[in-house]
Amino acid sequence: MTPVGIALTDMARGSGCGCKLAPGLLAAALAALPAPLDDPSILVGNGGLDDAAVYRLSDEQAVVATVDFFTPVVDDPHTFGAIAATNAISDIYAMGARPLFALAVAAFPKEAPPEQLAAILRGGAETAQAHGCPVLGGHTIDDPEPKYGLCAVGLAHPERLMTNDAGSAGDVLVLTKPLGVGVAVAAGRAGDRRALDGAIAAMLTSNGPAAEAALRHGVRAATDVTGFGLLGHLRELAAASGLLAELDAGGVPTIPGALELAAAGHAPGGARRNREFVEAHVDVAADVPEELLTLLYDPQTSGGLLIAVAPQAAAGLLDDLAAHDVAGRAVGRLRAGAPGRIRVGAIAPA
Repeated sequence: MTPVGIALTDMARGSGCGCKLAPGLLAAALAALPAPLDDPSILVGNGGLDDAAVYRLSDEQAVVATVDFFTPVVDDPHTFGAIAATNAISDIYAMGARPLFALAVAAFPKEAPPEQLAAILRGGAETAQAHGCPVLGGHTIDDPEPKYGLCAVGLAHPERLMTNDAGSAGDVLVLTKPLGVGVAVAAGRAGDRRALDGAIAAMLTSNGPAAEAALRHGVRAATDVTGFGLLGHLRELAAASGLLAELDAGGVPTIPGALELAAAGHAPGGARRNREFVEAHVDVAADVPEELLTLLYDPQTSGGLLIAVAPQAAAGLLDDLAAHDVAGRAVGRLRAGAPGRIRVGAIAPA
């Protein structure tokens, strides 16, 4: 039962990963950081905007660490905690790692019912534990706007990481969850909940089985699709890999009802910010509907993995995903070309 109190989303200006700072603002802030240490054990730092940091412990082990938190995306506090934990642990899976443990980060107004905070923490802890990732501590602050998430830590083999700079020309792009979370949540806050249940189900779905399947098929390039939208995260992967990306707009899966909501004008502010930052790098075919383009820029909370798999392994990966109840879909490919450029339209057979 939801504890009595002010609705969580009424306390927040943004929702989920849509409350991320705009990509341009973040890029400007990161430019002021000092140069990383010259340490060969740092395998992944912040230079490539990957999903987590990676530090080599030995020839066999590397520690993978990430932190992710956001404002409420739903009103039920237990569900909010569960979504936030699923989202944070996804970064560990996106790097090809196994989660070990987590620390919680929470902000909550001291005037609000403590039962709401308890339910958020319980939802996050129960979900993390189900991933084999117990929450062993954390930190809280008083804040009029609720926020919750995890600092998650995992382990990986240094030679079997999945990173956003390891794509190869010809790789097939596979997406493991439908788009439209941001649009569905924005519409829900406006009173139209037709796509909200589908969005919640997607946000609560673990990326663990998808990551395990990707590793079984030799994948070394992947990222998860969150606040910068599919096109934003695809651009990061393509740019880091030094390649051009082609996206088959008609093949991109969407949450039932999300396209209709986008056509009706429902879209979070994050979609606009994502578009303003990325669209200069995107060539869109004239027949791509505007509502579909909105979903391509839509900020996703706890979105799916975007996997770049060798063409000869793509069919096997898709079969493996289906066998583990993951609705993977081939949505494009990487090609030689201007790094980070994206072409959106119908793709001719290879």
